[in-house]
This record gives sequence, structure tokens and C-alpha cells, in this order.
Amino acid sequence: MQVVLHAGAHVTDEDRLINCLVDNAGMLAERGTIVPRPDDYRILLRDIVNAATQDGVSPDAREVILDAVLPGEEEADRLILSNDSFFGTHKMAVKRMFYPAACARLEAVRKIFPDDEVELFFAIRNPATFMPALLAMTNFNTIDDIFRGYDPYSFRWSELFERIRAQVPDIPITVWCNEDTPLIWAEVVREMAALEPLTGFEGEFCLLQEIMTEAGMKRFHAYVEEHPGMTEIQKRRVISAFLDKFADDEAVEEEYDIEGWTEDKIDRLTDLYEEDLYAIERVPGVTMITP
Repeated sequence: MQVVLHAGAHVTDEDRLINCLVDNAGMLAERGTIVPRPDDYRILLRDIVNAATQDGVSPDAREVILDAVLPGEEEADRLILSNDSFFGTHKMAVKRMFYPAACARLEAVRKIFPDDEVELFFAIRNPATFMPALLAMTNFNTIDDIFRGYDPYSFRWSELFERIRAQVPDIPITVWCNEDTPLIWAEVVREMAALEPLTGFEGEFCLLQEIMTEAGMKRFHAYVEEHPGMTEIQKRRVISAFLDKFADDEAVEEEYDIEGWTEDKIDRLTDLYEEDLYAIERVPGVTMITP
């Protein structure tokens, strides 16, 4: 069985992705891909993984999880599990590095599913917006509390993936930038669900509704209906063109009024993030989905 773990990051898609997959659960089940509702397994999986990291893996751990997510005698070729807190809480996301508990928890999953093919799917986000968004989700008082005394410019997503590949090298990783998600949404969904490139699914353009004006969405849907059979690349070009003209500025723009979070710091973090993307692409076993 293929076990797909969508583990975040925090404050990226905020369950939009798994909700879209759940909405298509019937169609996916016909293709052997099971997408259980998160409420059926998140607490259970968390408890089993926590126990595994402390006391070792229980011999019946895999069966307990499958009993919770596979109804009756149903079997799965591919099982999709999602939890943006799988590597830790919002407060644990930044502590000397990004997600220091990631490897231990992935090693536990590897042992829980020893004969299955485990894959990791993970969205990253510009630290210039990621850190303030994390702050809003914690009880920390200042942005400096997030960094716990470490240099804000020292954090790299590439380090996280290099660390994971070193400790659990048989787990392939698929990565994308949260900032690109409106353009690559359909490909991310299809890759996670192992769908063919032209397979349609419910909610293919649902993310656009959040960042495009109502008038723009009406014109966009009309254009898509008038031009059936577009390739993924063609669709991305059309989406980009419509966003250039009809983007909802209030929904797209992110502003953070945080003491010490200056324009210069934001610009420097953004430059480092963009440089880091090239390093991520060079990590063996990592596939990046890009526009």
C-alpha cells in the first residue's frame, strides 16, 4: 500500500487540500485511493506516533490505524492522511530549525508501515510571512519569541528536507511553495491522489474563488467552458492572466504590523527564501511542483 502523508506546513492550505480530496473521495475510491475524514484518524495517529517515538512501535499499530480509516473489509492501494501539526504544534514549528521533531515522527511512521510505501507531501512558505502567521497562532507575545534567540536569517527549508532525506532516505518528498498554490493547485491534488494529468475533479478551481473577484470568476469559468481540453500549462497561463486582471487585492495582500518586523527584514528574508528554493530542488529524493 502507498501511504501519503501531507504534513503541513502550518498556515499554508489550512485543510483546503484534504477537504478537496474528501469531496472527491467516491471518485478516488473507485481508483483505489482512500481519503478518510481527518476526524477519523488525527488524534489516533498522533497518539500512536507519540507512543512510538517514546516506547517503540506496538505490533498492532498499523491494524489499529487501518481499522479506523478503512470501513468494513475495504482495502486501499493508496491511503492519504493529512495533518499540518503532524511534526508538532505551531509553537514547535520553529526551534533552532524548522520542525525539529520531523525526522523522529517520520521514522515512527516508517516503522508503523514497514512494508508500505510512505510518501511525504509538504508545502513551504516564505519565512517573511510564515513567522508572523505562526505568531498569530500561538500565545507568544513578540516575533522574537518565535525565534527563541536564534538568528531569524538562519532558518532554511532546504535544511529540513536534507535532514529528512538523511534519516529516512526511502521516503520521497513532494514540495511546493504556498505562494504558488493558486497556479498549481490542480497538479498538487492530482499528484497527491495519483490521478492522470487530465482527470477532472470537483474543486479544481476552488482556491481561485478566495483570491479572485466574483466578476473575474464568472469570466474565468466562461473561458474554461469555451476552451475545453486545455493542458495544465495552458490553464496556468489563463489563471495567471485572470489573476493579473481580477485578483482581489484584499485577499491577496498580506500585511503584518509587528514591532521589529521591518520592510528591510522582510525583503532580506524573501531573498534568502528565493535562494533556498534552488537548494531544495537539488536535494535528492525531493520533487518540487512549480508553476
